[in-house]
Amino acid sequence: MPKRVYFIPRKVGEFFSFQRHLVTKVQAKKADWGIPDAAVEVLANHRAIYEPLYYKVQELNLRTRADVIAHRHERKVYERAIRAFVNAHIRFNDRMTDADRMSVGVPPPDRKPSPKPKIDDVPAVGLKPLGGGWIEVTCLRETDRDRPSMHPDADVIEYQYVMLPVRSPAPKDPDECPKSGVSRKAHFIIKAGMVNTGKQFYGFFRWANLVDPNNSGSWTNVILVIIA
Repeated sequence: MPKRVYFIPRKVGEFFSFQRHLVTKVQAKKADWGIPDAAVEVLANHRAIYEPLYYKVQELNLRTRADVIAHRHERKVYERAIRAFVNAHIRFNDRMTDADRMSVGVPPPDRKPSPKPKIDDVPAVGLKPLGGGWIEVTCLRETDRDRPSMHPDADVIEYQYVMLPVRSPAPKDPDECPKSGVSRKAHFIIKAGMVNTGKQFYGFFRWANLVDPNNSGSWTNVILVIIA
């Protein structure tokens, strides 16, 4: 299992500077680094929501308890989006150098050879709408179809997805999906959000090796469900 690296600053002021620099740099270099516009737009939208909340809580004599709670909530949401973005588009991006990664505050990946072999299995994925914009995900191995279980050579389940109006053309491959995430469990929840209720969720999933992505498994075909 690769060791976890914490690259997002904990202190509020340092996090503010970090996210601002990250988004600004990625917006300027996205073409050079081959990062999709849609993925960068997701980060930029989070920045547009977060920064006004940050400025509010800096006004110690004027801020309310609701302001503080809103800031804390959005920071957690924003951090999850940053981690997903970094894992999908920066950490193992072969169009970026280690100096490029460090320039946006992301440590270079651990290139110690993985003792785990190439994964030749594709997960059997089930999606179930739970209401409230939540989607239950279950992933099963080819050798264990009775209950959700992780592949022994995978560190995580990796997924790329997009939410579109019903009957929209389905994405042909994961590169057409701007949103992404990982789970260390084979049974987990994707929080699509109430605002996306009624839309079609299109997703691709695979067993992933975080140390050596070349040893990750193949992506599933596109899997879809209506968000409830």
